[in-house]
Amino acid sequence: MTERRQQAVIALAAAARFASGILMGTALAVYVGERGSPLAVSLVLTAYFLGMMVFAPVWGALADVTGRRRAVLILSGALATIAVLPLTIAEGVVAPIALRGVYAVFAAGFAPVMLAIVSVRGGETGRGKSVGFFNSARAVGFAGGQLTVGALLGLLAPESLFLVIAGVSLVATLAVALVADPTPTREKQPSLSELRREIKERLFPAAGERGHLTTNGLGWLYIALALRNMTVLGVMSLMPPYLTNHVGVSAFVMGALLAINPAGQSAFMLAFGRVADAAGRKPLIVVGMAGSGLFAVILGMATQPASPLGRGLVAGVGMVVIAAAFSAMTTGAVAFIGDVAPDERESELMGLRTTAKGVGGVLGPPIFGVVATVASYETAFLAGSVLAFLAAGVAGTRLAESRTGAPGGVAADD
Repeated sequence: MTERRQQAVIALAAAARFASGILMGTALAVYVGERGSPLAVSLVLTAYFLGMMVFAPVWGALADVTGRRRAVLILSGALATIAVLPLTIAEGVVAPIALRGVYAVFAAGFAPVMLAIVSVRGGETGRGKSVGFFNSARAVGFAGGQLTVGALLGLLAPESLFLVIAGVSLVATLAVALVADPTPTREKQPSLSELRREIKERLFPAAGERGHLTTNGLGWLYIALALRNMTVLGVMSLMPPYLTNHVGVSAFVMGALLAINPAGQSAFMLAFGRVADAAGRKPLIVVGMAGSGLFAVILGMATQPASPLGRGLVAGVGMVVIAAAFSAMTTGAVAFIGDVAPDERESELMGLRTTAKGVGGVLGPPIFGVVATVASYETAFLAGSVLAFLAAGVAGTRLAESRTGAPGGVAADD
C-alpha cells in the first residue's frame, strides 16, 4: 500500500474512532439527563475517563510486550464495538453509565498503540508532523461527531442511534486492520504466564526500574498533564448549562461554540506538527498548558459583556484559544514521549499519557462542580485556571527539550 493510502487509512481510523466516542458520550449525556440528576450526567464523563485512566497503559503494555500492535488495535476495537450494542436495550441511569465505562475500557487501546505506530512512522525528523496529521484527523472526527449528534438525536430512536455508533466504531476497527505496523516485533512470543508477569512489572515497576520515567523529566510531564486536564475538563463539564443559562446563548449557538474547539484543532494540529519538528517539543507543551489556563480565565469573564452577542463572542474567543492550546500541548507531548521512549515501551508510555489525562478527567469535573455550586461558575473557572498555569510552570522548569538539535535539546535524567 502506498504512503498516501496508508495516511488515508490512519486518518479514517482516527476520525471514526473519535467520532463514535463523542457521538456516544453526547447521546448518553442527553438520555441520562432526561432520566436522572445533573450528578448522573457528570458521571457519564467520569466513567469514560476512569476506564481510559486505568486501561490505556494496560493495552499499551500488551502491545509492547507482544510486539503485535496491529492485532491489539483490532482486538480492542472489536471489543469496543461490541460494548456499544447493549446500549440498544439498556434502561434507567446506572446501566448506561456503566456501559460507557465498559466501552472506555476497550476504546482505551486505540490512542496509545496507534500513536506509537504514528510516532515511529514519522521518525526523528518528522515525528511532529506525523503526530500532527494523526491528531488533525482525530479532531475532524470529533468535530463531525459534535456537529451531527444533535441532528441524529432528533431523527433516530435511541436503539437506532446506538446501532449507528456501533457501525462507526466498526469502520475504525476495519481501518486499523489495513495499517502497516513499522514498530519493532518480538522474535519469540511470550507465554501467557510470561505475558502477565511482564505487563505487571511494566505497570508497577520496582524502585530500581523506573529510569525510563525520568528521562528528560518525563514523569513531570505526566504530572503536568493531569493538572492541566483538571482545569480544562472541569470547565468543559460545565459548558452546556453555563453557555445557555449564564452566557445566554441558544442551544444551537451553544453547539456551534463547542464545535469551534475540535474544528480549530484540525488546522492547528497540522501547523504545530511542523513547529514541533522545527523549534522543539518543550515550547509547545509549556505554551499549550499556559493557554489552557488562559482559556479558563476567558470563559470565566464571558458573562461580563452587557449583550448576549458580546458574551457569545468572548466565549468563542475562548474556544479558539483552547483549540490552539490543546493542539500545541498534545503535539509537543506526544512527540516528546516518542523521542524519549525506548522502542519496546513506546505504546506503554503513550498509555500513561492517557492515564495522566484521565486523572484530570476524573478529579476535575466534580471539583469544579462543587465550587460552581457553592460559589459560582465564574469563580470555579477563574480559580481553576491556576491548575493549568501551575502545569505550565512544572513543564517549564522540569522538562528538558527532547528533540536533538533544538535549543536545549538533550537526553537527560532527573
